[in-house]
Amino acid sequence: MATYGYHDDKKSHLNRLSRIEGQVRGLQRMVESDSYCIDILTQTSAVNKALRSFALSMLDEHLKHCVGHAVANGGEEADEKVREASEAIARLMRS
Repeated sequence: MATYGYHDDKKSHLNRLSRIEGQVRGLQRMVESDSYCIDILTQTSAVNKALRSFALSMLDEHLKHCVGHAVANGGEEADEKVREASEAIARLMRS
């Protein structure tokens, strides 16, 4: 089984995702209770920020661990990991 860069902080990442899940559930409750539109949009912005922050954290772990090891080994694997990272960064920039 492969060990990825986030492995050492897995519990922290899962806790962070649980908080984000709670924020999304809060959005659902706000809609169910007919909360004011701007309040829902404000909470939506907070959820988006939390997800972006999580994604950047995962990208950082990937660059340090997966890309770092591949570059140290060189060859096609290094090229592939750098390409994957570039594509992931491009996706994050578009979102």
